Amino acid sequence: MALLDIKNLTVEFDTAGGTLRAVDRVSLSVNEREVLAIVGESGSGKSVSMLAVMGLLPWTAKVTADSVTFLGRDILNLPPAERRRIVGKDMAMIFQEPVASLNPCFTVGFQIDETLKMHTDLNRRQRRDRTVELFEAVGLPNASDRLRAFPHQMSGGQCQRVMIAMAIACNPKLLIADEPTTALDVTIQRQILDLLVSIQAEKGMGMIMITHDMGVVAETADRVVVQYKGRKMEEADVLSLFENPKSAYTKALLAALPENATGDRLPTMVDFSLDDAPYTGARP
Repeated sequence: MALLDIKNLTVEFDTAGGTLRAVDRVSLSVNEREVLAIVGESGSGKSVSMLAVMGLLPWTAKVTADSVTFLGRDILNLPPAERRRIVGKDMAMIFQEPVASLNPCFTVGFQIDETLKMHTDLNRRQRRDRTVELFEAVGLPNASDRLRAFPHQMSGGQCQRVMIAMAIACNPKLLIADEPTTALDVTIQRQILDLLVSIQAEKGMGMIMITHDMGVVAETADRVVVQYKGRKMEEADVLSLFENPKSAYTKALLAALPENATGDRLPTMVDFSLDDAPYTGARP
């Protein structure tokens, strides 16, 4: 049984110009100990899909699906209080902008303590020790001193490590990483990716990696879902995707990689005309 199984997820928003369908009948699944990459350019519905699964979209969003099953339960139909007990504990998310995602008014130690207080039975001293342990696990120096630091007193890379510590605080079964290295320099990006992969392997979690970076996909993923304009265009294991892409959009993505340049100018997605129908090949 899949850890998370999504069937025909659709997300719509009401706008001044009418209804915007940000996610269009997307189906995907991820298993225990598996890394699934969701890849596509900005605006393809990657983050919105996972925010819908987490229940973190505004109430004005219309979310429908045949089913969104996590650990055998259809979480879209759970009462809000019961869903909140799952989100943050068994299913956790690392967001794109670590500095913006942390509350500037509270110390990072307090913010992790709140997560532990909500989802565990640890007492105050045990929660403090657990927070220090988490900071050490994600490579924050002087872990005990960091408990009293505010987000603005830390670098982007350090804030991202705090976000990872918060996400893994309750040993989730599924970790969703939404562009976890976007705002970081190249050296820190490598450190964060290595950290995520090592934590995922050590704890045996399922992980969904949302990215537009095909290099990240090649290095971290077992299986890949390609999205464009809210649709799933292709799904394949990572080796098959790179060696034998099926959809025209995936081929265009790969052709835009610098290492695949064949002339003086790289192809761009502006030059690409999407096929009318998405790829519907059988899942490997």
